[in-house]
Amino acid sequence: MTEDDDRHAKKMAKKKAARDKIMATKTDQKGLIIVHTGKGKGKSSAAFGMIFRCIAHGMKCAVVQFIKGGMSTGERDLILRSFTEICEFHTMGEGFTWETQDKSRDTEMAQAAWAKAKELIRDPANRMVLLDEINIAIRYDYVDIADVVTFLTEEKPPMTHVILTGRNAHDDLIEIADLVTEMELIKHPFRSGIKAQIGVEF
Repeated sequence: MTEDDDRHAKKMAKKKAARDKIMATKTDQKGLIIVHTGKGKGKSSAAFGMIFRCIAHGMKCAVVQFIKGGMSTGERDLILRSFTEICEFHTMGEGFTWETQDKSRDTEMAQAAWAKAKELIRDPANRMVLLDEINIAIRYDYVDIADVVTFLTEEKPPMTHVILTGRNAHDDLIEIADLVTEMELIKHPFRSGIKAQIGVEF
C-alpha cells in the first residue's frame, strides 16, 4: 500500500466512523409526506421510481393522476398490464387546464380524484399513494389546500407514504411535508424545439 493509499484509507475510516455514529441515532420510522415540485423535469418520474420500488418490495400502493388525461404513458401501461394486483392506478383528469378550458368540469374531476385519493390513503394496506399533479389542482383551487392539509395531518395512517407532485406546491403543503424536493430547470429540449419523446417524458 502506498503512502497515498494509506492516507486515503484512514480518511475514509474516519468518515465511516462519523457516518455510523450519525446513522445509529436514526431509529424512527413513519409514513412520509413527500412533495416533488419546481419547474424542472422529473417530478412525476421520481415519484414513479418510488412506486416501482414499492412494487419491487411487494408493498401495496396506488396512483391517482389529477390532471393528465387518457394519453398512454409507459408507467401507467406497465402497471395496468403487470401490477394491478399490487398497485391501483386511477387516471382521473381529462388533460391540462389549457386543453379542457372548462373550469367547472376540471373542478368536478379534481374533486372526484381527491375523493378517490382519500379513500386509498385511508386504507392502511396501501403503503404508498402517489397524487400525481395534485399541486396544479390545488393551485387552480380545484382542490382546497386546507382540506388537503387537514386530511394529511389528521387522517393519514401513520405508516402510509403520500407523494404529491406538480409545480408551485402550496406553502402550507411544504410546511407539513417531511421531504420536499424542488426540481430546478437548467436546460430543457422543449425550448430548442424538441417535442416530448417516448421513454423520456411518457
